[in-house]
Amino acid sequence: MIKRFSVLYVGQIDLDNVGANGTPANDRRYPNERLVQAYDHAVALAKHMDKLGFYCLWTAEHHFQREGYEVFPNLTLLGVHLAGVTKKLKFGAAFNVVPMWHPLRLAEDFAMADILTGGRLIFGVGRGYQSREVETFGAPVIDNDANRVLFEEQMEIILKAFNQDSFSHQGKHYTLPAPVPYRGYTVKDITLVPRPVHRPVEIWQPIASGKTLDFAAQKGFKSMVALTGEKLVSELFHRYQEAAARAGRQLALGQDIALGLGFYISDTQKEALDRVRPYHDERYKWFAPFGFVRYTDSQGRPWGTPGAPSRAPTIEEGVEQKVWMCGPSKDFVARLRELEAQYPGLEDIVVQWPEGMPWLEYKDQLTRLAQEVMPHFTHGKAGGKAAVAGRKRQG
Repeated sequence: MIKRFSVLYVGQIDLDNVGANGTPANDRRYPNERLVQAYDHAVALAKHMDKLGFYCLWTAEHHFQREGYEVFPNLTLLGVHLAGVTKKLKFGAAFNVVPMWHPLRLAEDFAMADILTGGRLIFGVGRGYQSREVETFGAPVIDNDANRVLFEEQMEIILKAFNQDSFSHQGKHYTLPAPVPYRGYTVKDITLVPRPVHRPVEIWQPIASGKTLDFAAQKGFKSMVALTGEKLVSELFHRYQEAAARAGRQLALGQDIALGLGFYISDTQKEALDRVRPYHDERYKWFAPFGFVRYTDSQGRPWGTPGAPSRAPTIEEGVEQKVWMCGPSKDFVARLRELEAQYPGLEDIVVQWPEGMPWLEYKDQLTRLAQEVMPHFTHGKAGGKAAVAGRKRQG
């Protein structure tokens, strides 16, 4: 049963000349004065979501993006600040790119944030996929196997640091602690100071290609499947449930997974498609070259694999694949009801702020979502006064 609605904001600024025929992604270059606009957006978005009763604001870690698409390099620091200007909203990392961190520094930073915010940050981890940033920080990503080995060792260290009073580690990449003399003795173990006080720490990991699915399910991590065609969603949800069962976790189908969707609410589907089209197309101008078009063709082959399309999709194809919900709010409600029936364990929906959509337009979209959709799934609690006003307006 769907219980919570969240937003994924990857950290884009107000982009100029958006759309399929707009400025090519690689030709975008903005000065620092423009790039910092995303931080004002984050504050405004967090305050609005907090007022409307959303559950969590998810943000993405990326580096060096003078193109203006994703400009948040430190999600823990951002989350602590946003928690200070809001009351209840949680802040999730989607995701900390672990190979670019020393695992102890990442664990320490989150532990401090957990304490300072009263447990309002959600710990998310990923392996990374953008070569410019990961390889520049000295970690592998082009070599997938090397990336996986590093990531898994880092996660072993982070879990020890979170959950053990003291620990040591000896692996391929890390020997912890350093076996050095200290105040008259040789160091043999260390303690993370501070450790998170809200334990066990809830950890999330993305599922895209499915390469990390077994690891996440085995470790008990929750997962997120975002902007993915319905056939692939079904496959990934079933695979996660099966992998969790092999690890001794009996889950309802969809349990411990958040589903990410694109949306635009309008009186007619045509109007919604026309409004969201340039922002949808701008998104895929940036993401399609990374292989992030998680759709299937008529034969069930994922886009980007031999024989299947490898281009950026149209918004019509996004609607056909049930990745984007465009049209009247009643249709969005009906689609979510279908998802509840198909995936009885599904509790979390995450909606995307499309790249290039101006803040005021997206603000209005979130208000409509809170007023016209969320109360059907949260028993009237989500949205506060806005939800009540929306129901009166519709009545």
